[in-house]
Amino acid sequence: MIQGHGGNKQHLADRMGCRLEDIIDMSSNLNPLGPPERIHTFIRENIHLIHALPEPDAAGMSRGFAAYHGIDSGCVIAGNGTTFFIYSLPLALGAKKALILGPAYADYEDACATHHVKTCHCLTLAENNFVPDLDQLSAGAGQADLVFICNPNNPTGALIAKQDLETLIRRHTDTCFVVDESYLPFVPDAEGFSLVTQTHLPNLVVLSSMSKIFRIPGLRTGFLSGAKALIQKVMAHYQPWSVNALAQAVIKDIYNHPEDILPFYRQTREFIVKARRTFVHALAETDGILLFDTPVCFVLARLDWIPAPQLCRRVGDDRFLIRDCSNFKGLSRRFVRFSLKTNEINLALAQSIKTALALAREQG
Repeated sequence: MIQGHGGNKQHLADRMGCRLEDIIDMSSNLNPLGPPERIHTFIRENIHLIHALPEPDAAGMSRGFAAYHGIDSGCVIAGNGTTFFIYSLPLALGAKKALILGPAYADYEDACATHHVKTCHCLTLAENNFVPDLDQLSAGAGQADLVFICNPNNPTGALIAKQDLETLIRRHTDTCFVVDESYLPFVPDAEGFSLVTQTHLPNLVVLSSMSKIFRIPGLRTGFLSGAKALIQKVMAHYQPWSVNALAQAVIKDIYNHPEDILPFYRQTREFIVKARRTFVHALAETDGILLFDTPVCFVLARLDWIPAPQLCRRVGDDRFLIRDCSNFKGLSRRFVRFSLKTNEINLALAQSIKTALALAREQG
């Protein structure tokens, strides 16, 4: 198992000698607005559900997701987070060689290694703002039987147009494409980018996360959608009771009130746009750091004269936890990622970063 999904909040609290709740975690990409209050209320009122076994296949969750997106429920599987599916797919699909569009979430490669599937990477470049070279990606896809694409990408935030992805997928009919849309709900006009309804494409599966947008990562909930033939292959490796009873009930309740979902998405997107603008503006004239444009809830940055571990430690002294991106293949010790919070917190982090950069420059 990899050890690099974000900062270690407990480790920083121990180093600072403070309470865990005193650490401001800006290393995990979660909705800064938090979950709707309805979710907290529902959990408090339904905690008794843990006294009984859940549905073994979480079919109720799948039906809610399918109804909301207007697809056949037979084209959806509910799971214990999207990572649950990432680790199932190489085996379920019988992959021999996988291509990963990177820099990307390290579990794609780790999942392949678990099942002895060879991997190669199509790496995007900072000088191109991490925009993928679609011709290069297509050439690589033609040499693989499984392709992982995170759209929008984590950690770069780069976003590929729906039409470009569809063209790529149709061109390589013998290759299965896994499109991870975990961060797409944060993007303005996300519905115009999503492939979740394209279940007619026989070589496409889409991953959808509830954890990030609803800020419920501890409940571990996500979905895989795709053509029925692919769904059947994945279900052959599905473990019963993979999603706990409380998590299933929370997600079913969300989809029982579909009228609340899009307004919550829109509220979140408007908040993110303003928060990102304020944060970027606060660091715009700061020497030693370059922020990359992104439509999501996090910002990737490149550092000039201070390595990422050193910056992480120095802002950690102010009890900010940020993401050292050194372990992303295609990045280096010069990259860090910030997950946006409220304007007050974002501006406080910006000041901490400025102080750390100035001190590092003085010290040479």
